[in-house]
Amino acid sequence: MSTDNATIELNLDRELRVLFENRLTQLKSEGLYRSFMPCEHDAGHPGTTRYQQRQVEVWCSNDYLGLSQDPQVIDSLRESAALHGSGTGGSRNIAGTSISHVELERQLAQWHGKEQALVFNGGYTANFEFLSTLIAAVPDLAIFSDSLNHRSLIEGIRRHPCQKYIFPHNDVETLEKQLASVPLSQPKLIVFESIYSMDGDIAPIQVILDLADRYQAWTFLDETHAIGLYGASGAGLCEEIEETRATFIQGVFGKAMGTLGGYIAGPASVVDFVRSSAPGFIFTTALPQALLDATLCSFDRVRTDRQLVQDLHSNVIFFRAQLDLAGIPYLPAQSHLVLVPVAGAERIKTVARRLLDEFDIYVQPINYPSVPRGGERFRLTVGPRRSHEEIQRFVAALKHCLA
Repeated sequence: MSTDNATIELNLDRELRVLFENRLTQLKSEGLYRSFMPCEHDAGHPGTTRYQQRQVEVWCSNDYLGLSQDPQVIDSLRESAALHGSGTGGSRNIAGTSISHVELERQLAQWHGKEQALVFNGGYTANFEFLSTLIAAVPDLAIFSDSLNHRSLIEGIRRHPCQKYIFPHNDVETLEKQLASVPLSQPKLIVFESIYSMDGDIAPIQVILDLADRYQAWTFLDETHAIGLYGASGAGLCEEIEETRATFIQGVFGKAMGTLGGYIAGPASVVDFVRSSAPGFIFTTALPQALLDATLCSFDRVRTDRQLVQDLHSNVIFFRAQLDLAGIPYLPAQSHLVLVPVAGAERIKTVARRLLDEFDIYVQPINYPSVPRGGERFRLTVGPRRSHEEIQRFVAALKHCLA
């Protein structure tokens, strides 16, 4: 390599490093730099973690039912790992499809009343890969997407060029106008969520499905934050309202199920096509059988032991009542999620830091781009095993740090 070329490479490397140092400085100045808290979750004490040799209560976990720390689920993981090892050694088409994958997919399809289900390594991957593969395969497909859809849905829709319509959040009147503007014979897909996690509100599912029938549209419903918590057997809000018309249902295992992974359930021909076509599915090492066996155990718990869900919803009611008594405002969410506004990126970080330093309580600030600037908030969750005394102590600590 010549001296000139070496100098050019050195200068380019230096310029790129400076570019990213400046980007990081900007993120920090805007209060958008993300700091992670290294911790050790405590299976013996659900809802707690070890941080810097201290036991800390976690009040923002998506492990809604505490099943990631459930003894039966842990035993299933341990026993299966002893039998099958810690990994699969390949993708689903290279000896990575275990009998537990097949059984879980069978049960998921049956649970949602669909022809077939497909397990992915995560909820984000499920949304992105399924939608992007579907859009690429259907000529002239028109997409109708709620403005507050999760980033995984948005990126899946953006991946390939298509006719896109964004309707204001839960605005069914605008959605109908958009649907009416497209020829009845043109393929259409409405993409929305059942529970929107940053506001805790619920979609008008039946109205949207009525519109889908009227305008001959398919529907893709993300039930991420409803799976395990709503419906007689925990199948989500569609089951809760006895609705079966959604074309595709997406769910995850990393929230109420307490493990890891995501899935899509829907018509067999479409799901099978995605199974054979989605690059993020085909070229990814499969989830280990031990994890799938733990998920099957958790899945069984969710469907048969509804006491955990009843206790969670009871605690949410008590939690909101205590916030009312303390004069702490929260968003009027319809779901189990409790959203407490704390405007200002720096202010919410300060409150979160005080809760951790003074009370051994961890809550993660939610700020831009997850919510608009000025709309910063805490997304609080209260597990079924929390006592009323713990809830009252948390509310008192939050009131103190907000003052």
